[in-house]
Amino acid sequence: MSQIHYLTQKGLDDLKAELDALLAQRPVISRAIAEARDKGDLSENAEYDAAREAQGMLELKITKLQDQIANARVIDESRLNTDSVQMLTKVKIKNVKTGAVVEYQLVGESEANFKEGKLAAATPIGKALMGRKKGEVVNVTVPSGVLQFEILDITL
Repeated sequence: MSQIHYLTQKGLDDLKAELDALLAQRPVISRAIAEARDKGDLSENAEYDAAREAQGMLELKITKLQDQIANARVIDESRLNTDSVQMLTKVKIKNVKTGAVVEYQLVGESEANFKEGKLAAATPIGKALMGRKKGEVVNVTVPSGVLQFEILDITL
């Protein structure tokens, strides 16, 4: 059973565009394999081996994207509220120990981008924040130990 992938409409559109680009690469790789095969002995043909490996990697990426798209659930942003932390909400948290304040938007794994403040809900911090309310203190177990965060604000 495949895992459900929660996405925004833009995230789903981006995945579909990436899949289309990868599908367009199939004929290119097929031609490269055919050209390498025409060069003779396949047992010692590095060009053929490289083209076959590239084909395998491409097919793996295509399969993964097809699975993500098939199991995608687009989140209706109009139905979100700020009563608790949920997918697509922005949450401002303060590290209780250091006092550092950061803001994250919780998104699906394929849309996560730490530099843009988009945190995958499947991460330990994302999981710990889900369903919590403003003012709560949350303990998060991470590889380096336990962190404590206070939820300062939840917005859309």
